[in-house]
Formats: sequence, C-alpha cells, structure tokens
Amino acid sequence: MLSFHQIRRIVSLRQFFGELYDNMILWRENKVKQQHFVIALSLIVGIATAIAAICLKHLIHFIHSFLANNINIEGVNYLYLAFPAVGILLASLFVRFFIKDDISHGITKVLYAISQRKARIKPHNMWSSVVASTLTIGFGGSVGAEAPIVLTGSAIGSNLGRFFKMDQKVLMLMIGCGAAGAIGAIFNAPIAGFVFTLEVLMIDLTMSSIIPLLVASVTATSISYLFMGPEVMFKFQIYDAFNLERIPYLIVLGVVCGFVSLYFIRGINSMENIFRRIKNPYSKLAIGGATLSILIFLLPALYGEGYASISELLNENPYQVMEGSLFYRFKDYSWVLFMYLGLTLLFKIVATSATNGAGGTGGTFAPSLFVGCLTGYLVAMLLNTLGIAVPERNFAFAGMAGVISGVMHAPLTGIFLIAEITNGYSLFMSLMITSVVAYITINLFESHSIYAMRLAKTGELITHNKDKAVLTLMKMDSVIERDLMTVDPDMSFGSLVKIIPESQRNIFPVVNKNGVYLGEIQLDEIKNILFRQDLYHRFNMRKLMISPPARIYSDYSMEKVMKIFNLSKAWYLPVIDKQGHYLGHISQTTLFNAYRRMLVQFSDE
Repeated sequence: MLSFHQIRRIVSLRQFFGELYDNMILWRENKVKQQHFVIALSLIVGIATAIAAICLKHLIHFIHSFLANNINIEGVNYLYLAFPAVGILLASLFVRFFIKDDISHGITKVLYAISQRKARIKPHNMWSSVVASTLTIGFGGSVGAEAPIVLTGSAIGSNLGRFFKMDQKVLMLMIGCGAAGAIGAIFNAPIAGFVFTLEVLMIDLTMSSIIPLLVASVTATSISYLFMGPEVMFKFQIYDAFNLERIPYLIVLGVVCGFVSLYFIRGINSMENIFRRIKNPYSKLAIGGATLSILIFLLPALYGEGYASISELLNENPYQVMEGSLFYRFKDYSWVLFMYLGLTLLFKIVATSATNGAGGTGGTFAPSLFVGCLTGYLVAMLLNTLGIAVPERNFAFAGMAGVISGVMHAPLTGIFLIAEITNGYSLFMSLMITSVVAYITINLFESHSIYAMRLAKTGELITHNKDKAVLTLMKMDSVIERDLMTVDPDMSFGSLVKIIPESQRNIFPVVNKNGVYLGEIQLDEIKNILFRQDLYHRFNMRKLMISPPARIYSDYSMEKVMKIFNLSKAWYLPVIDKQGHYLGHISQTTLFNAYRRMLVQFSDE
C-alpha cells in the first residue's frame, strides 16, 4: 500500500514530466520548421526500424541454428513434424494471452490504418509482430518476416508522429517512412523500400514526401549494412547475359507468373476462409499445425521462409532442394526434380495458409519470392525439354520479379527488389519484361493486390486516385447534421406550425417513440396550407410526411454516399442505422465543404 507522501510524489513527477513534454512540443512548434522536423523524424524512424529488422533477422537465425543442431538434414527426420507446430503454438499463445489483438495480415493492417484509422497504429505493433513472427518462422513456419517488419516499422512511424503531435498527413508519411525503412533494412534494398511504399501503400509521390521516404529507406539500409554486412541476400553469378532472342520466352514466363499469382492470391484467400470458419482456436492449431508438419515432412523445402532453396536454384544446385525428402534418393532423374518443384509450388500456399490459419504470424512476401523462383525454374526446365535452350537460373531470377509484381500489383517493386537482392542489374531487361507482363496478366482477373483486396471489397481502401482517396478518408460522423428538429408521427399540424419559428431548417424528420425514421415534413411541400387554421387539427404528421428520394445508411462509404446524391438529385438526405433509427441528415453543402477541406489537407502545399 502506497503512503500518502509516495502518492503525492508520483503525482508531482507526472506533473513535472507532463509540463516538460508540453514545453518541448511548444519549443518544437516555435523553433523548428515543419519540413525540417519531418526529415528529422524520418531519420529517427529509419534508425528505429533498422534496429527492429536486425533484431528480427538475428532472432530467426538464432532459432534456426539452435534447431538445426538437433536435426539430421541428410535424411528423413521426424522432428520436422514437431518444430513448426511448436512455433505456431508459442506464437498463438503469445498473441492470445499477452497481446489480445489480431496482428496477422500486417500490410493490410497498415493500409487499413491509413484509410480508416487516421494513420494511427496501436503501440504494441511496434514489437508484438517481431516476437510472434520470430517464434513462427524460427520454428519452421512457412511464411515471411517482411510483412511483420513492415507493420512494425509503420507502427514506429505512426506512434513517433503521434508523440510529437503531428497531423494526419504527416502520420501517413511517417507510416510510409517506417515501411520503406523496413523493406530497405530487411532486404538491404533501399530503392525497393522506397518504391514499395509508393506502389503498395499508395503514399502520394510529392516533393514533400520523396525526401523523408528516401531518408528513412537509406538510413535503415545503411544501419543494416553496418550490422549485417553489405552482401546481397542471394549470391547470383551472371554467366548468361540478356539476349534479345529470349524476349518471347520471357513474355511467356510473364504470362505464367501472372496466372501463378492469380492461383496464389485466390488460393491463399480460399484457405483463409476455410480456417476462418473454424471457431475453436485449438482446432485451428491442431488442423493447421498437422497440415504444415506433414507438408514439411514430405516437402522439406517448405520449411521456413524458403530462402535456402532460392539460393540453391540460383546457384545451379537444384537437386539440393530435395535434400532430406523421400524424393532425394531418386535425384538422378530430372523428372523427379520437376515433379518435386511442381508439388512444392502447388502446396506452398497451403503451407503458408496453414501457418497463419493455425495461429502463426507471418506474411506472403517471402512465399511470393519462393513461388516465383520455382515458377521461373520450372518454365525454363520445360522449355529446355522442348529443345529451346534457356538458362534456368536466369528464368528463376526473373520469375521472382514476375510473381512479386502479380501478387502485390507492384511491377516496380518486383523489378528493383530482385535487382538489389541479387545484384543482377545487368539482367534488368529480363526483370522488366517479366514483371510488366505478369502485372498486365493478373490485372485481367484481379484489380487489387493480395493486401488491398480485403479492404477494396468493403470500400475502405485508399488509392492513387485522389478523388477516391479523399472520399475514403472522409468519415460519416464528420458530415452528419444533427440539429434538425424531429417530430412525432401523431403530432398535429397545428403543433408543427408553432415550432416552425424555433427551427433553422425547413425539414422536420418524422421519428416514432423508438427513434425509427418514418419520413419527413418539407415546408416547401406544405407551404400552401400553412395558414389554413381549419386544417390544424385535421392533419397529423403521419398524413403530411413524405418519403425522401433515398436513404443513407451509417455504414455506407463516402463514395457511395456521393453516388446516391448524384442519382437522387436531392439536397438533403436522412442517415439511419441498420435498425432504421434516425441519426441525422446530410446536405450537399456540408458534404462538398468537407470534401474541399479534406482535399486541401490531402494535397501537397
């Protein structure tokens, strides 16, 4: 039990630090220009995000190394059945009992925060995804660490901006800085981090945003270089230079990557829907853990992120990918390798979905790279079998860019990321052709990336279209007018005439005792009988009310609200909830004024 003096001292300390904090904010506002402070913040975000990324990579590597000492990778080992399930169990228990919040779908959560939460991300996201994804991936979960670190970096940017009382526009930029720094640090790829933020998170490309994003990305990558070394992620020696004669086959590869991306997106979503229908978390863990463990036992390449398999394929050691599997004893047959790689590609989405569905935490970034590498290698093997000589590892290299481009709807990210993580700049044309063709192909079937499609279905996605972006950022509560006087349906006409002078509006919503909206009285419709005193007791509101041209429900998106106004040609429309309760009215004047204010705030100064 604290004594009175101890409580008083704690209160005094809180007041002291509160005043110190307020003075610091005032000093910053008075002494430091906004644009200079934003650049300084982006630098701090880059440093903090790099530290988080380094910790994540080291922790995953530590667990991998610790477990590898207990696994005989030269033969079939039944510990493959246990480790992934253990990791998922630990991660799910951590999330369920310590975090008590959903931290999956990291990049989707970042997009949702930008679109619907005024760029505010919960503080625990600055570290919770690092812990959960370390346990999941370290023990062999078939997911990637990139989405968790993007959420972590974005959360660092958002909360740092909130600490310094930044407005929504700056918070959005800080989220972008965190994401750019995260990709830059985890891959040692500063350009890819910058481009990823513009393409996937849809941060506006303006002069006020370019410099902070570059500062964060370069800073995070530099710190990663300092602690992790400047080596590229995949050592890729280029022996076969780009050849114009291979362009048709690269186009074919791009088309195949587009369809593989379609399979990846729809397969992941279908598997997630299956796990979503399982309500018991322990049943999810049992089914997902068992599925993942069996798949890894049969196809060991599905263990972890899959980067080791990518390295083997890029360095012309394809049969090493089968090591530890039942297929390895038949490694002298090329058709066995083809079948093994094909099965691994097909079941990767099952392994990824099982990992997340069972309660693990991880992203689809690394699985996309893995599937892309397999796709390129398989296409090259098939072409070589048909007598068309193409370098298999060059196609594996290009396939990664193609699937990244298709899954994320981000062709520039696919191009620059693969070039940076392999140092394969001399094959830039191969990346460009494959990436662009894959993007065009997937767009014929899916108009949004795997991250954005969930939000797009509910109209909650901010886009590069500035008009739609502004409407997405607008909130219903900010435009509802609640000062209209409501009337009871049994109120007499004479009683209405008495209260008309008290109202500033010419519309009176008719609402019953339960608050349900029935219709409205418009003075323009009854002005010809306003002075007919003989009708004051003959009519009540139920007889005089009319139905509005349309009704707006409180869960409608602002884009839908705007369409309703355009179609109905109305100036005022009522807003009701799903039960029909009256919430207020929206006028075109209020709507367009709010739109103009948001457009000014959203646009660059």
